[in-house]
Amino acid sequence: QVQLVESGGGLVQPGGSLRLACVASGRIISISAMGWYRQNPGKQRELVATITTGGSTNYADSVKGRFTISRDNAKNTVYLQMDSLKPEDTGVYYCNGGIRRSLLSGYSERWGQGTLVTVSS
Repeated sequence: QVQLVESGGGLVQPGGSLRLACVASGRIISISAMGWYRQNPGKQRELVATITTGGSTNYADSVKGRFTISRDNAKNTVYLQMDSLKPEDTGVYYCNGGIRRSLLSGYSERWGQGTLVTVSS
C-alpha cells in the first residue's frame, strides 16, 4: 500500500511563512512528477506547483515569487516553502505524485489526505 502524507499546515498571519512536506511511503519503485494543489469549499482543486524528477518546476501565477517547491528523491519527499502568505492562500493543500509500484506496472496517480493552511490575522 502506498501512502502520501502531508504535514506542516497551520494558522499563520498574513506575510508569514509555512513549509509543507509530503512523504510517500510503501512499496515504491520510482516517483515521477510531484505537486501541490489546494482547494477551498465549493471550489475546484487548483494547481499550486509541480516538480519533475529532474527538478523542473511549474507554478501557478498567483504564487510565483512567493512559493518554492522542492523534492528529495532519496527520501520520496516533496516540500512547499510558502512565504509572504496572503489570506487568499488559505485552503486545504494536497500532495500528488505519480507512483510506480513494480517493474511490471506503469505510474499511477496518488493523493495525500490534505493539510489545512489558514492565513488570517
